[in-house]
Amino acid sequence: MAKDNKAKAKAKISKEGLKSAVSIFKYMRPYLVYFILGMLSLALGSLVFMIFPGAAGEMANTAAGVKSKFIDLSLQQYGYVFLIILIAQGLLSYIRTIFFAIVSEKGMADLRKDLYNKIISQSNTFFEERRVGELTSRVTADVEQLQSAFSITLAEFFRQIIMLISGIAILAYLTPKLSLIMLGTFPFIVILAMIFGRYIRKLSRKRQDKLADSNIIVEETLQSFSVVKSFANEWYESIRYANSIDDIVKISISFARIRGIFFIFIITFLFGGIFFILWRGAILVQAGEMEVGHLFSFIMYTGILGGAIASMGNLYVSLAGAVGATERIQKILTEDTEVNIIDSKDKSELNLRGDIEFDNVHFSYPTRKDVEVLKGINLKVKAGSKVALVGQSGSGKSTIVQLLMKFYLLDQGSISIDSKNIIDYNITALRQNIGIVPQEVLLFGGTIRENILYGKPNASEEELKLAAEQSNCWEFIQEFPEGFETIVGERGIKLSGGQRQRVAIARAILKDPKILILDEATSSLDAESEKLVQDALNKLMQGRTSIIIAHRLATIRDVDQIYVLENGKIIEKGTHIELSALENGAYSSLAKLQFEIT
Repeated sequence: MAKDNKAKAKAKISKEGLKSAVSIFKYMRPYLVYFILGMLSLALGSLVFMIFPGAAGEMANTAAGVKSKFIDLSLQQYGYVFLIILIAQGLLSYIRTIFFAIVSEKGMADLRKDLYNKIISQSNTFFEERRVGELTSRVTADVEQLQSAFSITLAEFFRQIIMLISGIAILAYLTPKLSLIMLGTFPFIVILAMIFGRYIRKLSRKRQDKLADSNIIVEETLQSFSVVKSFANEWYESIRYANSIDDIVKISISFARIRGIFFIFIITFLFGGIFFILWRGAILVQAGEMEVGHLFSFIMYTGILGGAIASMGNLYVSLAGAVGATERIQKILTEDTEVNIIDSKDKSELNLRGDIEFDNVHFSYPTRKDVEVLKGINLKVKAGSKVALVGQSGSGKSTIVQLLMKFYLLDQGSISIDSKNIIDYNITALRQNIGIVPQEVLLFGGTIRENILYGKPNASEEELKLAAEQSNCWEFIQEFPEGFETIVGERGIKLSGGQRQRVAIARAILKDPKILILDEATSSLDAESEKLVQDALNKLMQGRTSIIIAHRLATIRDVDQIYVLENGKIIEKGTHIELSALENGAYSSLAKLQFEIT
C-alpha cells in the first residue's frame, strides 16, 4: 500500500483520475437544478461585481468634470447605483451559497452512504488487506475534501475564471493600450503558475498520505489501548506517533517553502508588472490620452485580476487534491462486494434443518496462498446434534466455522447444508440461520437493549426480556439503575467478561438460529461466571445443530461427536468415552493432562 501511495504521489492527474472525478458528479445529478441555479447565481454575482470598478471610474470622471461616455448620472445617483450593486451582489451570494450547500451536503451524504455500504459489504479478504484507519480516512478525510471542493473550491474557481475573462474584456474596451501591455505578461505568469502548481500538488498528496498513516496509528492504539497499557508501551506508541507527525511536519515545511516561492513569484512578477502598467497609465493620463476615471477603473480591475490569478494556483491545487481523493474513493466503489464474489442469486427465505457435511475440503487464506490451512476435511453433523472441534491453535478449527458461514471460497471440495451446496445459498439468508457466540465478545458502545436486539432488531419487549432470562442476563440487568438502557461502553468495557458473554448469548437466543457456533465461549471465564454461561449455553443448544470449538474438554463431554484436528487434518473422531479409551491418542493425551487421568 505504501508503494502504491508513493507511485500515486509522483503521478500527474491521469485520464483515469479525471474519469474518477467526473464519475463522482453522478452524486450531484439528483440536485442538478440546484447546481445550475447556483452556477447562474455565481455567474450573475460575479458579473454584477465587475460593474463596480467601471462605475467607480465613471464616477471619478464625473467628479473631475469629464462627461461619461456610457451613462450620465450625478454623484448622488452613483451612490444609489453602488447600493443596488451591493444588495444584488449580497443576495446572489446568499442564493449561491445555499444552492451549493444543498448540492454538496446532499450529494456527499449520498456518497458517504454508498461508500460505507460498499465497505461494509466487502469480503473478509478486503479487510485483511487494509487497515481500519485507512478506510476511515476514505469515508471522512477524502469525502470532506470532495465536499469542500464542491461547496467552495469549484465555485470559487469558476468565479475567478468569470472575473478574469470579463475583466480582461472590459479593460480591452476601456484601455486598449494598457491592456495589450498587461496581456503580454499573462501567458508567462500562467505557465509559471502551472509549473508551481504541479510541485505543490505532489507535496499536497504526499502530506495527505502521511496524515492518513498517522490516523491509522491513532485508530489502532485507541482500539487496543488495553494491550498498549498492559505492555507498558505508551512510550513506544508515543514515539511511533511522534515520528509519523515529524514526517508530516517535514513534508508540510517543504510544501510551505514551495508555496512561499510561489508567493515570491506572484509578488515580484505579477505585482511588479501591475506597478509598471500603472506607471504607463499615469503617463497616458498626463498626455491626455486617457481619462483619470478610466485609469482608476483600470487600477481596480487590475487588482481584481491580480487576485484572481494569485488564487488560481491554490484553487488548482485544491481541485487536484480533490481529484486524488476521487481516485481513492472510486477504487473502493468499484470493488466487487462479497455478494458479487460468493453469493447466490436465490434470495428466497430459508427453512433449514441443520444437516452439515464437509466433503474433502481444502483451503488456503487468500492473503496466504502458500500455506494450506485445511487439507481434505471430511465431517458430518446431523441436524440437532452437538459436535465439538478440538485441536491446538492453528489446527483449522476456526477456519472450518468461517467457511461454513461463507466468509471465503473453497480451494477444493464442498460444504453442504441439508444436502445443498452452500454456494447455492444466499449469504444473508444463510447467515440469518447461523448464530455465533465467540470467545472474545465485541459489543457495540450503546445500551444493553441495543446489543441484545442486534440479534433481532424488530423483537418485542416480551421477546427481549425472555432472551435476557434464558441467557441468565436478567439478574444483573435488574441490578443496574437504568436496566436495559445501561450504556455498555466502548466494546462493552463497562461489563465483566461473564456479563458480556451472556449478552452475546441473549443476542443469539433472540436470533433463534438453526445452526449454532460456540467458539470457546467459556474458556476465559471464572468458575462462577462459567457456570452461569454454560447453563445459558445448554438452554441455547437445545434443538439446534451445534458446533463447539473447545480447548477445555470438560465442556464437551456430552457432545454427540468430537473431531480432533492437527495441522489442518482430522486425525481422530468419536465420543468423549471412545476417544479417551484410545491409547496414545491425541484426545486421550489432552484428556489425561486436563482431567489428571493416570
